[in-house]
Amino acid sequence: MQNSPNTHLLQNTSAQMRRGTLEFCILLLIRKKEKMYVSDLLKELKSIDLIVVDGTAYPLLNRLKDEGLLTYIWEESKAGPPRKYFSITQKGIELSEQLATHWKNLEKSINSLL
Repeated sequence: MQNSPNTHLLQNTSAQMRRGTLEFCILLLIRKKEKMYVSDLLKELKSIDLIVVDGTAYPLLNRLKDEGLLTYIWEESKAGPPRKYFSITQKGIELSEQLATHWKNLEKSINSLL
C-alpha cells in the first residue's frame, strides 16, 4: 500500500499527541500503586497502546522526580541488583488532578468537533 502525502504529517502529529499525554499517563499509573518499578510501568503503558522505550522513560521519570512530582526508593531484588521504585508525591497527585480536569475539558471540546 502506497503512503499518502499526509502519512508523514499524520505520524508526526500522532507522535506529538502521545508525547503530550505521556507525563499525565505516567502520573496516573504510578498514582494507582504505592510504588512502581520502571519495567512494570512500561508494561502498563504498552497494555494501553502507549509504547515507550527505556531511553524515553528514564529521562522523563528523572525529570518528574526533579520537579518534585515523583520520588523513588531502592529495594533489594531477589533476582539481581537493587531496583528503583517510583512513587507519586503530594505535588504529583495535585498536578494529576489538575491535568485530569484539563483532559476532560479537552476531550469534551474535541468530541464536539468530531
